[in-house]
Amino acid sequence: MRMSVVDVGSKTVRLVVADAEGGVPLPVHTAKWRMRLSEQVPPGGHVPDEAVRQLCDAVAAAARTAERWGAATPLAFATAVVRSAPNCQDVLRAVRAATGVPICTLPGEVEAELTFLGARRWMGWRSGPLALLDIGGGSLEVAFGRGRLPDFVASLPLGANRLTHEFFDGQDPPSPESIKALRRKVRHQLRDVSARIRWEGPRTAVATSRTFQQLSRLCGSAPGRHGPFVHRELRCADLGAAITRLASLPASERSALPGISAPRATQSLAGALVGHTTMKLAGLKVVTICPWAIREGVLLRHIEDGPAWWSEVTRDVEGIGSAGASAAGPVPLRIAAPAR
Repeated sequence: MRMSVVDVGSKTVRLVVADAEGGVPLPVHTAKWRMRLSEQVPPGGHVPDEAVRQLCDAVAAAARTAERWGAATPLAFATAVVRSAPNCQDVLRAVRAATGVPICTLPGEVEAELTFLGARRWMGWRSGPLALLDIGGGSLEVAFGRGRLPDFVASLPLGANRLTHEFFDGQDPPSPESIKALRRKVRHQLRDVSARIRWEGPRTAVATSRTFQQLSRLCGSAPGRHGPFVHRELRCADLGAAITRLASLPASERSALPGISAPRATQSLAGALVGHTTMKLAGLKVVTICPWAIREGVLLRHIEDGPAWWSEVTRDVEGIGSAGASAAGPVPLRIAAPAR
């Protein structure tokens, strides 16, 4: 069985085509289309018409690519940048009408659950009680669990792009006062979540997302070209030292540092501050960088639980109007109770 998944993020539209024989999603082709939605959509702002057109083109191209590789219509979802837009449902309907792909949004907590599943399957049962951190453009997802799915999840408005706009807009590099203000907000938002992680006492902590991958590379991990099976980790102390380095440079010079790509250079400092503060508050001295995340989690749920669960995600997308949904109203999804 060949499957595909499309992930509309804050910077790119990503496609993964995978073979699912034996219950494991083995990638056969990946592709991405640069969108940089976060540069066109302020946090919580409307997605403009031109960005919707570009999104339709990218999703259509992804669907054609998936078909050429022998996969059915992609399982497609958009993350926080679309989910939090007041015209979210209009965007979803426009993409579906233009491409035939039943795209949806996922609640942040569901993103965390699916990402946890991908990390659990990659890390295996020997990792024991597992804590997960994932920094996106618009939100931070945190999860903890002992089984296949997490016992506890949280999604907080602490994404790297969101906080860059809120605290560093027009400052390059930002002032020490702005950095302190950002840290204060992260500490306040994470107070209860981090206390729960400390109380649970995870045996293993993992981090996913491009933000953590790039920060790990900045702190000395092997580059991506060495492949996914190379062990990579990020230590809290090393990240703290890297923040001093990032804070002293404008975005144009950060992009020359190891691992920091030009499209993410502006938000790299905010991402580092969120990651470091979260690790400190949660008592995590080191996190393992996990290459499997939400896209693999979507594929795994489809393999393990069958197509019915995704049908529920996408049902009635066209029938949900702005009067029947909140400004950031996601398409609802029920997740099975965590397995112990």
